[in-house]
Amino acid sequence: MLQGTWTALLTPFTEDDMVDIEGLKKNVNFQIEQGVTGVLAVGTSGESPTLSWEEHNKVIETVVSVAKGRCGVMAGTGSNSTKEATQNSKHADDLGVVGCLLVDCYYNGPSSSELRDEYYAQIAKNIKCEAIPYIIPGRSGTELQSEDLVLLKKMCPNIRTVKDATGNIEGLKKKRKLLGSDFSILSGDDDLNYKIITDPEIRGNGVISVTSNICPNAMSQMVKHAFMDEPKGKEIADKLSPLCNVVTVKAYNERVMPDLSCAVVMDKYRNPLPYKVMMKVLGMPSGNPRKPLGKMSLKGLNVLREALRLTYTNSSEFLTPINDFYGVDVKMRIEDDNIWNSLL
Repeated sequence: MLQGTWTALLTPFTEDDMVDIEGLKKNVNFQIEQGVTGVLAVGTSGESPTLSWEEHNKVIETVVSVAKGRCGVMAGTGSNSTKEATQNSKHADDLGVVGCLLVDCYYNGPSSSELRDEYYAQIAKNIKCEAIPYIIPGRSGTELQSEDLVLLKKMCPNIRTVKDATGNIEGLKKKRKLLGSDFSILSGDDDLNYKIITDPEIRGNGVISVTSNICPNAMSQMVKHAFMDEPKGKEIADKLSPLCNVVTVKAYNERVMPDLSCAVVMDKYRNPLPYKVMMKVLGMPSGNPRKPLGKMSLKGLNVLREALRLTYTNSSEFLTPINDFYGVDVKMRIEDDNIWNSLL
């Protein structure tokens, strides 16, 4: 069963918007050194919507070659086209990944039964590795229902894990009740990781985390202690919460209207933008996100800066591994106004 801590890798880019292969290799080595169970290449955090399929495959090939059996590798190969997803899942499977993460089809909005029969089942029968449904209705606009996941479990022996990013605790309890103890539930919501693992009606098996891009060891330790129901797990989870809570950042920003009046609009800066910004601030390979993702406002940046300051003040050991591995001074970079101002 898939379990433990899996990092949803960000895809770093160069200044001219090409995939930063050397930066990617360095980030994978950092994750391995810090003890994660595995890494996910080209999920939502890896900017799958704006990578070409050639880039998808290159990133997956690179991550597999660097991992070399030192940690597990999942590949994000989902699409809103079954044909595309099948082709690219077969490519990843041939490389030796442990699983292909397949997001519910976005925009064209198939029903749950169509997702089951015309997407997940079709792909699963063409690969040997695990086919992992990724349920995230907030992005996909559709949702594989628990009952159809149960039917997929029976239909396809290589569907035995789900990444759940619904944020729905009651729905997760239902999944566990219907799927039984021999099916892996991986949390896709960092702010709910501890709850999903420790709730006796869910008993989650692990996490696919964005936060662990920055704090891989801390997240791994939280998961380890949470499995054993030790107070240390809750302690680490509480200390990680400032970072887990900024995977998405909301900021109320002003707009100057044509008549020069002022309006206030809520901007929601979504993953991977906040973590790309923080990795760039900390001196890790990141680069700018691809458009249409862009820049955060000063108010948004201040939310991130406060999260990093709070984490460093209360738990500097979560961030200091970055110092030695990347040759930077994390504390100095967090406090450097010039670095933050360059992001505006």
